[in-house]
Amino acid sequence: MGIFSSIKNAVFGKKKEAAPPASPAARPAPAAAPAPAPAPAPAPVDNAISEAEMAARIAALPDADKYNWKTSIVDLMKLVDIDPSYANRKELAGELGMTDYEGTAEQNIALHHAVMNLLALEGGKVEGILKD
Repeated sequence: MGIFSSIKNAVFGKKKEAAPPASPAARPAPAAAPAPAPAPAPAPVDNAISEAEMAARIAALPDADKYNWKTSIVDLMKLVDIDPSYANRKELAGELGMTDYEGTAEQNIALHHAVMNLLALEGGKVEGILKD
């Protein structure tokens, strides 16, 4: 699981896994695995939550009032109990397609915007300054 997935799961909760078949005998024999298809671009969720609910979900996390999560990627990561080290921020930047991440203030701002934008696509709308 990637760092972004950890952030998303902390904000929205983990999705329930599909239940396995009732018995092993009910499973069909495995077929040859087809070539993997390229991953589709994330699409907006049909049941997107409101801007207020998105902010409320993050604000409802324990100790949210102690962090500046609305503008700081470091504080957002601390809030969801992820080490905000340079190495983890660089990995997160790579997950989101940001190249040549060096940890500058401008890059951290861009990384925060990218995380908030992707959170919006993955399950809710993010308001003004939180998004762009």
